[in-house]
Amino acid sequence: MSYCLNPACPNPENLVHTELCQACGSKLLLRDRYRVLQTLGHGGFGATYLAKDESLPGFPHCVIKQLRPAASSPHVLQMARELFKREAKTLGRIGNHPQIPRLLDYFEANQEFYLVQEYISGSTLQQEVKRSGPFSEAGVKQFLSEVLPMLQYIHSQQVIHRDIKPANLIRRSQDKKLVLIDFGAVKDQVNPTRAGASEQTALTAYAIGTPGYAPPEQMAMRPVYASDIYALGVTCIYLLTGKSPKDLDYDPATGEMLWREKVHISDHFADVLRKMLEVSVRHRYQSSNEVLRALDLEPYLDSLAQGMVTKPNRPLYQAEPEYSPSVDLNDTTPSTPSSRMAAAIRARQQAKAASSEATSLQPGSPRRRLMTQKASLSTAIKSKGTAGVPSAAPKLASTDLLTAYAKGRRDFTSHDLSLLNLQRANLAEANFHQAKLQKINFQGANLFNADFGKASLSHAVLRNANMARAYLSHADLEGADLRGADLSFAYLSNANLRGANLCGADLTGAKVSEEQLATARTNWTTVHPSGKRGVW
Repeated sequence: MSYCLNPACPNPENLVHTELCQACGSKLLLRDRYRVLQTLGHGGFGATYLAKDESLPGFPHCVIKQLRPAASSPHVLQMARELFKREAKTLGRIGNHPQIPRLLDYFEANQEFYLVQEYISGSTLQQEVKRSGPFSEAGVKQFLSEVLPMLQYIHSQQVIHRDIKPANLIRRSQDKKLVLIDFGAVKDQVNPTRAGASEQTALTAYAIGTPGYAPPEQMAMRPVYASDIYALGVTCIYLLTGKSPKDLDYDPATGEMLWREKVHISDHFADVLRKMLEVSVRHRYQSSNEVLRALDLEPYLDSLAQGMVTKPNRPLYQAEPEYSPSVDLNDTTPSTPSSRMAAAIRARQQAKAASSEATSLQPGSPRRRLMTQKASLSTAIKSKGTAGVPSAAPKLASTDLLTAYAKGRRDFTSHDLSLLNLQRANLAEANFHQAKLQKINFQGANLFNADFGKASLSHAVLRNANMARAYLSHADLEGADLRGADLSFAYLSNANLRGANLCGADLTGAKVSEEQLATARTNWTTVHPSGKRGVW
């Protein structure tokens, strides 16, 4: 089909090779090279089309974004022209990032403005959730680990995206990487005092962003970098629940989204999301690096504090906390990294101690649960006549672990599960973060969406295991037997694959580098991230 872009055309659809629109007589070849094939979407300020460039060999596809002002007054046209130039300039500056569409062309014709961008083939995250259902906690962590560095790059270029949402994140078919699209609502928007009320209304939907995803300061036309962090947090809630912001309730007193009861995630991850979604911008994470640091360190802050801060009369046993509030690690006053971290943790603990004692000790509160847990553990230790506490991670037998999983337990963080025999066990979406799993037998096990971040899996038997979408960031898989394992869409960034046997493994869409795979064993039956078979 050849599509006519004349807004007054009564029937814009034409046959493929037609030169002039059969309904209105307009030229169908835009700028004598771009043939529009179909519409991709409409917005308050224009439309987006799929087209092909007939001036290049092979007629490659591209995306044409048409900015069409709703009003034709000189003020609105001038604002539209400035927005158009700003988006083109922004795309030209940041489009060299592999996860941002490249700007190919831009021009003005008949008081309408056109941007031509690289076409990204794939599905949006919104389409993915509607098709396959919500993500697990590990899946959302994997999503954040891929998007946050991209967002940090955008912010380093002095750009605020202002419209981060599932519909603007495409999983590229070619390599399964996420690509951020639609930079039409970037930071430096037109000053609304230039236009009258009706003209400002014509620009509002374009300039502010998407209601529900945009935080209060952005809706008030005062966006900051942390505004994108809020939108990313709302996107995480969508991925976990499958519900858009308009389908969730809000606290009428504070304006906060009420989402915690809708998701089944660990307390520390919930706390990270809670800080991303702070209504008050000053209490929100200020950068992508802060979020990444919190995701990486928050489960272990109490143990870090004990290791770096000397306390008198410290108890011999310190239970692992269920609740780890956020910490600001930006304190640069002390001289060394360890002292800086210790100072930050001390500040967090002092702030925590200063909070209301009555609130923190309410039944069901995290602190009350923690105190109960400590008391139970202390009683157990005393009943055994133990003078101290072993420093090793908690040890479970195979039957104990399977029984706990069958009863609904999913968190086995930091446990010592080395040498266990768990052949063909169903442990989908279990959390083995930083667990000791050396020489464990997971042959044929269902480990779909499981979290193995920083886990030690050296010489583990994972033959024919289902590890699709597993999170294996910084995991040690040296010498592991992964023959025939399903690692499709697994996150293996920074994992140690030295000597791992990946013969016959399926790595379709997995996040793993050439350098990592070069250290592993592969053969002609190995399916690489591109979907092709063969030795790397």
